[in-house]
Order: sequence, then structure tokens, then C-alpha cells
Amino acid sequence: MASKSSTRLAALTVAAVCSAASTVVLTAPAHAGSAADAPVRVHDIQGSTRLSPYAGKQVADVAGIVTGVRGYGSSKGFWIQDPRPDADPATSEGVFVFTNAVPTVAAGDAVTVSGTVSEYVPGGASSGNQSLTEITRPTVTVVSGGNALPAATAVSARSVPRAYAPEGDAAAGGSVNGLRLRPDRYALDLYESLEGMTVEVADARVVGATDPYTELWVTVKPWENPNRRGGTVYGSYDAQNTGRLQIQSLGKPADFPDANVGDTLAGTTAGPLDYNQFGGYTLVASELGSLESGGTRRESTRPQSGRELAVATYNVENLDPSDDTFAAHADAIVHHLKSPDIVSLEEIQDNNGATDDGTVAADATIGRLIDAIAAAGGPRYAWRGIDPVDKADGGEPGGNIRQAFLFNPERVSFTDRAGGDATTATGVRRVRGEAELTHSPGRVDPANPAWENSRKPLAGEFVFRGRTVFVIANHFNSKGGDQGLTAQYQPPSRSSETQRHLQAKAVNTFVKDILSAQRNADVVALGDINDFEFSRTARILEDGGALWSAVKSLPRSERYSYVYQGNSQVLDQILVSPSIRWAGGLSYDSVHVNAEFHDQVSDHDPQVLRFRP
Repeated sequence: MASKSSTRLAALTVAAVCSAASTVVLTAPAHAGSAADAPVRVHDIQGSTRLSPYAGKQVADVAGIVTGVRGYGSSKGFWIQDPRPDADPATSEGVFVFTNAVPTVAAGDAVTVSGTVSEYVPGGASSGNQSLTEITRPTVTVVSGGNALPAATAVSARSVPRAYAPEGDAAAGGSVNGLRLRPDRYALDLYESLEGMTVEVADARVVGATDPYTELWVTVKPWENPNRRGGTVYGSYDAQNTGRLQIQSLGKPADFPDANVGDTLAGTTAGPLDYNQFGGYTLVASELGSLESGGTRRESTRPQSGRELAVATYNVENLDPSDDTFAAHADAIVHHLKSPDIVSLEEIQDNNGATDDGTVAADATIGRLIDAIAAAGGPRYAWRGIDPVDKADGGEPGGNIRQAFLFNPERVSFTDRAGGDATTATGVRRVRGEAELTHSPGRVDPANPAWENSRKPLAGEFVFRGRTVFVIANHFNSKGGDQGLTAQYQPPSRSSETQRHLQAKAVNTFVKDILSAQRNADVVALGDINDFEFSRTARILEDGGALWSAVKSLPRSERYSYVYQGNSQVLDQILVSPSIRWAGGLSYDSVHVNAEFHDQVSDHDPQVLRFRP
């Protein structure tokens, strides 16, 4: 079995010190044996649960074939796989050897490894992520080179179970770590039982576009909650879409394909199955399928009619004057959104972006976007907004993100009432039988603790064809801090919801104040809600029938504005009061111009609502 590489038969030692800052050793059940027993095999180390029975212990002369080498990034090392598997489907035959330096072994080397077994938690224990079983501080001996690699295990629609994860052990705080793996029943158990092994997918459809970190998402279940553009829709907390898998490259990033949702990695994509902080189970491909285009194109909505008011929401992702995306955003607004009458913009940064020098004004940012829209053939929009208190609204440090209104003055007028600022709340009063805002533009309840370190809603009065329309632009607290779908805690904790629920309550109360003053008032609350249309956040916004999320007028398979980890999902919403919902003629469109594409200028798709006030 030896080849030219057999000249390296002499013992090769790879010394490494594993940084205590990057490794978390989790406790595991005590193992009856010791390092003095018969040589430990890889499947012994992996065990039949998520935690190795050898965690924290020394092992010696663990044999395997090198199946992949990672000489880049912060997790340098290599994978080995035992070519002589045991009969237990719960025990993986592969394991990662963390060297903390560029390894000097090669794929096909037969090696023995001695070192310490560790359970590394990407992101740290507070992330709630599962752990990756590793051998650290290794001493590696190359026995031979040029050996055949173990055959890859196919991950397919047939092999991946329909159920996503077991219920966590209540006695262990909801953790699944101590549960015996059941790879025939749960998708996460199957992936864990293959951790470190070479796996392959065939003709896999792309459901998450290539991102700046040279990774994408595929599904091995193309029929699982599909939409017409090739994605996989996330429609409830009980439908996590088990066929999704992240793909990275073990080779040069330059070789990684620029894929869009709906494309296909044709042929075989194969490599070791890893686990990381941002994607969970990840196929690190030493062999990539060829990219076949699915023909996905950017959508365009229809223009509004003369009697229809078109209101849109668009998260422009930390836009500041130094960006080179203004022309692309203008193209989206003019040619794909068809120049809506009112546009709520989220993530408008101040005039010098992330520079933290006390600047809060954003007139240069918005002015440059207005100019770009006009240059693209759109209207010369006017705008309204309120500058935040410096560093009070979260987002990128120094950026002072906020919402702002664009409006086409040839179609819509804005009712200005002075006095609104970053800390002064706008109120509602009844004047001659109709509701009006005390400040327009104004902020909604900005002193409410619900908005701490988060964006305060911006409210304004518009007039279209003699009818007043109240518009409330929102950007709720992000999902940062929530546990991922592949967390060791099942179901995962969604701690960020607490603040969004309070924010939703504040907005709902404000809308009820308007409707109390004028029962038939036209109210639109829109923006980056950072939560799903089926979430409790949405239910609180809708409480008492004050609002209704118009994305629910679309078929379930078409409800999405964002793609995260291969799940097409709703984060951006437009909610309307009963007078708009029941008047007839409501038309809603989620315009897919960004989220499905590798060359996106924002990670959000804009939403457009058309109705007749």
C-alpha cells in the first residue's frame, strides 16, 4: 500500500499546545478502562453520546487514516478515520486532531495519535452550542503513506430522519449531551454519529447563497418545505428542515463557487463532517461538486396604480456615505420596487459611519441615496427622520443606526408637527373626530426600557389623496444571543425574544391609542421586526386586532425576506390596521433581490404593500 510518500515512514512528531481560551473540557461519564488498556479506537473515543467517555483523559496510539488536513484559520489540524468500524451506528469512526499549527501529515497517511481528548465548544460554553470531540496536544506517528481513504458515508434524503432533535433531558437543564444517540430517528443524532467522518452529498440543491466567508448551504431534501425559487422555507418552530447542511471548502477559497439559492452542486461533494460556531454541522469539502445554475433572477414588483398607495420597508444594512452600494440600492428601489410612495429605511448610519466621534446626523447618508435614486430614473424623494442620542440605539459601534422615511412628494405629502427629537415621545390626540400625532416625525415611547440599546420607532403622518395614513417605522432587537438550531439544548433558548416582546407591546399600545382616537384610522407599522410571522412577537403586535401582518396574505411557501443557515424566513414585516386589511384591494409582495444571491448588497429583501386608503 506504500507509495512515493513512504519515504516519510520515519516517526513524525507533531507537537501542539491547545489554547485554554479556545477549548472547553466538558465532563463525561467515567470510563472503566485506562490508557494502559488495549489501544483505544476512534469509536471508543467518540462513544454513543455527544460527550466522549474519555473527555479530559490521555489516550495513546489511536490509529486511523488521515482524511483531511486543515492548515488555515484558528482551528488547524487534521481528521483521522478508522477504516475498521464497529457495529454500533451511534459511534463515529472519525475524529479531529487539533494541532494549533499547520499539520505536516497528508491525506492517506496511516497514523497513530497520542494526546488528550477534549470537548471543544465553538463560541464557548455560554453559546449553548454542542461540542466537538478532539484529540489535543498530540504526538503523531506516521506509519505509512498513500493509503486508500475510507469510503465516504452518503448523507441523503433516505438517510436523514424526518425528526430534527430529541427533547433535552430536563434533569440536565434541557441538554441532549447525555442522551444516547439515535441516528435512525433524529437528524442531529445522525450528524453527530458522523462527526469527523468523511461524508458525501450528491446533486445537492443550494438553499443558502455563498457568503463572504466562502460557505453555503445545501439541502439533501429538495422536497422539504420548498419555495418556487429553490429555497427551503422555515414555517414554524417545529419545522427546522432536517436536510440542510453547511458546505465549506478544505481547499483554496478562490476555488469556492459563487452560488445562489436554487443552484445545484452537481455530482459529489465530499469531505469531513465538522461542527462550528456559526453553522453547526458542516461538510468541509475536499471534493466539490460542479455548480449548475438554477436560473434564479432578481424579482421586480408591479408599479402601484394611481389610486394605490405603495409603502415599502428596506433594511439597507449599515449604509453610510463611504459605502459603494448606493447605486445598487437605488436600482433596487427604482427598478425592482418600482419607486414606492413611502419607503421605511432601516440601518441608516450617521454621516461618518462606524467612526465613533459623536456624529449623529445622517443627512449626508440619506442625501447620497436620494441622489442615486434620482440618477437611476426614480423620483426626487424627500425624507424625514430623527437623529438618535449618540451610542444609544445599538448596532455597529459608532454607526448610530436609525430608521428614516423616504417619500415621493409628487404623490404624498408629509404632515410636519415640530417638537419631536430623540428623547421626546410623540403622542396621539383627537382633533375634530380624527387622530393626529403631537409630533410628526416623532419617536414612539423612547424612554421605555424596551428600547434600551435598540432602535426607537419613528412615527409620521402622511396624506395620500386627502386621506391621512400613520406610518410607524421599526427595527426591533436582533436575535443575537439566541441559541442555534443545532444547540445542545433542545429546544433551543431564544433569550432575545424578551426584549422584542416588550417592544411589540409598546408599538401595539401606540397603535391602539391611534385607533381609540379614530376607529377607522389607516395605520401601517413596518420594518425589520427581527422575528417570524408565526412568533409571539408578531402575536403581541397584532393583539386585540389592532394590527395584522400582511405577509400572511401570501401562500406559506412564499413567506420569507431573509435566508439564514439555509432557512428562508420572515424577519421584515408590514402590519396594517383593520381599515386597511378589510377595505379590499390589499396587495403584498416580498421582493427577492438580495437574500438569495451571493452578490447581495443587503441581507434583507424589501417588502412592498399596496392598498387604497
